[in-house]
Amino acid sequence: MHNFIIQHSKKIALIILGCLLAINYIIIVNGINSNLFGILFSILLFLIGGRKTSFNMNYPLLGLIFLLEFISYRLHTKSIHFLALSLFVCFVYYSFTQKFSFIAFICVLLFSSLFNTFFDYLTVEIKQTLCYTVYLTLKNFIHIDKIEGVNFYINNAKITIDTACMGLSMFKTGLLAGAFLLTLEERKQQKHFNIKQILLFSFFLILLNIISNYFRIITLILFNCTEENAFHHTIGLICFVFYQIAPMLFLIRFFKPAKETIADSKSENFKFFPLIIATVILFATSLEIKKEQDYKLLDGLNPTYEASKGIWVNKEVFKIVAANKLIYIKTPAHNPLICWTGNGYKVIESKVIKKNNEEICFAKMEKNNELYSSYWWYECNNKKYSSLIEVLLIKLVYNKPIRLINETNKML
Repeated sequence: MHNFIIQHSKKIALIILGCLLAINYIIIVNGINSNLFGILFSILLFLIGGRKTSFNMNYPLLGLIFLLEFISYRLHTKSIHFLALSLFVCFVYYSFTQKFSFIAFICVLLFSSLFNTFFDYLTVEIKQTLCYTVYLTLKNFIHIDKIEGVNFYINNAKITIDTACMGLSMFKTGLLAGAFLLTLEERKQQKHFNIKQILLFSFFLILLNIISNYFRIITLILFNCTEENAFHHTIGLICFVFYQIAPMLFLIRFFKPAKETIADSKSENFKFFPLIIATVILFATSLEIKKEQDYKLLDGLNPTYEASKGIWVNKEVFKIVAANKLIYIKTPAHNPLICWTGNGYKVIESKVIKKNNEEICFAKMEKNNELYSSYWWYECNNKKYSSLIEVLLIKLVYNKPIRLINETNKML
């Protein structure tokens, strides 16, 4: 039996991989739909950029999969589970070929739905920080009445920097171009970059993206072109090429791969034991995630909210329409800023404030020329938190139920 397993280990590994992908079919389809191009590009980089490495990746990959699946198992986070499945595919490929691409590995992380979620949570803060930096620059050259979040008031006219003006989609495009450039350089030199070189080059690409967005916002304000049209997109492409692609092509001249590629060796053995452990972890998490979860959103809810007058929008969202106020009680996975933006509201300002000696989140929003104030916080054991990371750590360790409460009303 042992000899049979050793002899057919690769076929067994492929069957296991197929079963895992079938069990997680819906999660995989959703993940691919959101990042089809990026995922295909990452696979292509693994195929053309993978090389023999003297560093044993079996246990680092196993450890990373275990960490991701532990978080996913406790928090029922499908985006993290999808990332673990992606890493398992890389694990199987490495086990077959003993080839690995750190550049492609970074692309897998970049195009995971976990990274998308992380970026969505930071979008508003990034916008406000960049807009204020632009304000500090432009106020020395043109007259600006005031700045309010992402709104510039110039000569009694309001110019709003929308999410589309941020060029966030260019962020991934720039990193993809950088990854492709590094891979081409490796193949041309028949050598490979070390981890420090790859991370340093990625850091410069992120810095160039920030600079590109900074000058893009300045140009859009000077030309008063924040509405989406052909000129708006042309400015975005010009800034992307001039401030990101061109400097990247210049920088790559100073990054030369130094490590010689390890020659193919037929003595490499297929490591089956780490794959067995990873498989058990992935199957256990896959079955747990399929279970219906009781979020206990209304357990111990403050009676002043009058839950009897509310309705379930879905199993993760409960809505109460009160006098001059709209109240949502949700799972912590729902970011109010993303929800409001998706419903046509423009977030003007977002910050953490103190109310009744407790820290909560506040946002000032606009829709149809009307202003709204929105307050929200995460609640666990009747204690309020403003940090999502903090409450997720509490749930991760103590497995306590968490809810998000969002109160919104019209500003007079």
